[in-house]
Amino acid sequence: MNNKTKSVFTCNECGSSQPKWAGKCPECGAWNTIAEEKVLKKATKRTTVESRKLQTLNKPVHVKISRSATGIDEFDRVLGGGFVEGMVVLLAGEPGIGKSTLVLQILNKLKGDRFLYFSGEESEEQISLRAGRMGIEDSRILVACENNLENITTHIENQQPAMVVIDSVQTIYSDAYDNVPGSVTQVRECAGTLLRKAKELNFCAVLIGHITKDGMIAGPKVLEHLVDTVLYLEGGKTNFYRTLRSMKNRFGSTNEVGLFTMKDIGLIPVDNPSEFFLAERKKHVAGSTVAVSMEGTRPFLIEVQALVTQSSYGNPQRTANGIDHRRLAMLVAVLEKRAGFPLRLQDIFVNLVGGLRIDETAINLGVVVALASSFKDMPVNPSAVFIGEVGLVGEIRSVPLIEQRVKEALKFGFKPVYIPKANLKQLDGMKAGEVIGVDSINQLFDQIF
Repeated sequence: MNNKTKSVFTCNECGSSQPKWAGKCPECGAWNTIAEEKVLKKATKRTTVESRKLQTLNKPVHVKISRSATGIDEFDRVLGGGFVEGMVVLLAGEPGIGKSTLVLQILNKLKGDRFLYFSGEESEEQISLRAGRMGIEDSRILVACENNLENITTHIENQQPAMVVIDSVQTIYSDAYDNVPGSVTQVRECAGTLLRKAKELNFCAVLIGHITKDGMIAGPKVLEHLVDTVLYLEGGKTNFYRTLRSMKNRFGSTNEVGLFTMKDIGLIPVDNPSEFFLAERKKHVAGSTVAVSMEGTRPFLIEVQALVTQSSYGNPQRTANGIDHRRLAMLVAVLEKRAGFPLRLQDIFVNLVGGLRIDETAINLGVVVALASSFKDMPVNPSAVFIGEVGLVGEIRSVPLIEQRVKEALKFGFKPVYIPKANLKQLDGMKAGEVIGVDSINQLFDQIF
């Protein structure tokens, strides 16, 4: 058997391989991101593989998916109810955010005879010290400071674990390739090998991944395509809470969110996020409103704060924490053009309390009302909730899942709930005065100011 080495040019953005150098990737169009790598190619005899039979799509297939719940409700919610046999999860986040801590808590709670924890970044003593601080003393968890793929697979085959943790996948390397750990080829091939082992031996695998300075998972994009589930652990190091977000899930819904608080003993689930985010809200203060955001199938009550003040410099500031700054610029322009607010020479600051980042447009109405309240220096009803998307002509447009949003607001005693008038027909059985439909921001301002 002869081994040959060939040159492969791989795009760091999309992971596609090219036979020759090109300044621009022909697949994704990225410039100057293609790197040459020497890939060891093993010469093997071609074997005949038995072809699988084709089946019609409408043929009933009785497959029962059994899940192993971790007992950590917020994590199980994001995962879709628990781990599935052979499931491979990619957990990514900033350094020091709590990825390794969360994984140790999961292993301690999970049912099974044996778990393997391979770390390419910490020694066995360091892992044991962290576990001791968290009060975890579990003889089922076997740890090793190992980053050689062949050694890892040997341990897996010998131990037959229920779960394998790789911390992190960017530190693993295979002897079959000359590339350094963390290169495109090493990450892709090592992750692919672990994925095949998980499916063959029916164990769950958690691959902890690094992220770049832009917040993207480091390595080739194909890494995210390979795994079954991609989870992001978010939150600043100075914040005492962490958000676990599902970006991809083959065994459950995407965009689910779990909320945790960081304490000495680890990550503690937050069972009631709405109460958590409104715990320190000050009532009868100008510039403060409450909006409802949907994260997956879960409604959150969020306090929106705005501050509008006379600018002391030539160029007024526009600062947004928690929403996109371009959306803030759009909402300010709508207030100027459609409602007559002279905001051109005003410094404007908007903040979603708690540090959450919300991308959906249903909180637009809460932001607009908070800006108007701060500019007028007039507090709004502290029990009112505002739900709706604001259009460029000042109209309030309908939003999805309105019933879940309204029920969450009423459950905490908030009323009235101002919603788009077009959504009223989707609500049945609501008492008069609890829900008020409005179709423009001017109509709403006439009612609340």
